Amino acid sequence: MNSEETAPDRRQLPLVFDAPKRGKPPKHWADLSVDDRVQAVQTMGMPKFRAQQLSRHYFEHLNNDPQEWTDLPGALRDELAEQLFPRLLDPVRRLSTDKGMTQKTLWRLHDGALVESVLMRYPKRTTMCVSSQAGCGMACPFCATGKGGLQRNMSAAEIVEQVVDGARALRAGEIPGGAGRVNNIVFMGMGEPLANYKAVVDAVRTIVTPEPNGLGISARGVTVSTVGLVPAIRKLTEEGLPVTLALSLHAPDDELRDTLVPVNNRWNVAEAVDAAYEYSQVTKRRVSIEYALMRDINDQAHRADLLADVLRRKGSGARGYGWVHVNLIPLNEVPGSEFTRSRTEDMAEFVRRLESRGLAATMRDTRGDEIDAACGQLAATES
Repeated sequence: MNSEETAPDRRQLPLVFDAPKRGKPPKHWADLSVDDRVQAVQTMGMPKFRAQQLSRHYFEHLNNDPQEWTDLPGALRDELAEQLFPRLLDPVRRLSTDKGMTQKTLWRLHDGALVESVLMRYPKRTTMCVSSQAGCGMACPFCATGKGGLQRNMSAAEIVEQVVDGARALRAGEIPGGAGRVNNIVFMGMGEPLANYKAVVDAVRTIVTPEPNGLGISARGVTVSTVGLVPAIRKLTEEGLPVTLALSLHAPDDELRDTLVPVNNRWNVAEAVDAAYEYSQVTKRRVSIEYALMRDINDQAHRADLLADVLRRKGSGARGYGWVHVNLIPLNEVPGSEFTRSRTEDMAEFVRRLESRGLAATMRDTRGDEIDAACGQLAATES
């Protein structure tokens, strides 16, 4: 028997994509399309214009207290709230740092699963980092979420509710800096967003739909990350949603990436980068390459050179790198893990090497270390 007959097909290697079967969360207004919302109020015996009123209260006014829905009959408000706006997220802990400008919330879902979101306020913008799954099945060994495995997919409304909670806090002036609004949404919390494809895309559509039928946040302010689920990237390319795609690469060579990002055993570096490049060409959106720097593992100077080689595309402008931006991340360390943050001098050299080749590269702000702001750390502590 030759080597071709005995070699395993890397596309058939086991990896968890489907969440374990658990009780589904109750249906919520943010799970419904505009037409479904009209049907829902009509099913309850009300005229269809009530749907627009409810959407205005939820998406535009961010008001979750039915007693303040004064344009609706008083006798109906509690019933509407109970039937169409069930409670999806219960805060377990809220931690803040950076003089209150960074706030992390640990949420308990209806079935006891724990997820996290982070609000980060900057001088000119506010970013919400949201979770899309309870846990994660991608099994990246340096990630706190991956160590806990996948519990279940989140619903579109559970995702949207994280954004709405942050938007309420900003509007109410609960975050230092006065009243404000959420400008950016990053799907970089717990879970692999493209493994929960439908709910994530539905949530994105609700987030970018203009008020009062959605939150009215620009699609250009939304970033969806992935470890490289190539078929899902290609599907997202055709959705007509000009969001930013972030590819969590973390290594430029298959030998190392196979160990750091196990999905690489199915879709390798070249395939993932090719799919990301195609996304940029169709959507006209520059792709972000996420790269967590780990001491003596993926932070060597020769790997910076190799990363530049992998990302270069003829005809893409700016010396072949006009389609991409590299977002370098000082590793958020997980207690007890063998993976540690790169030395300051090694991170600086990595950046210098990329920039010398003409690549746009920045080092991510390391906010929230002291409140376990890396996805999965707070949930792991609570568990």
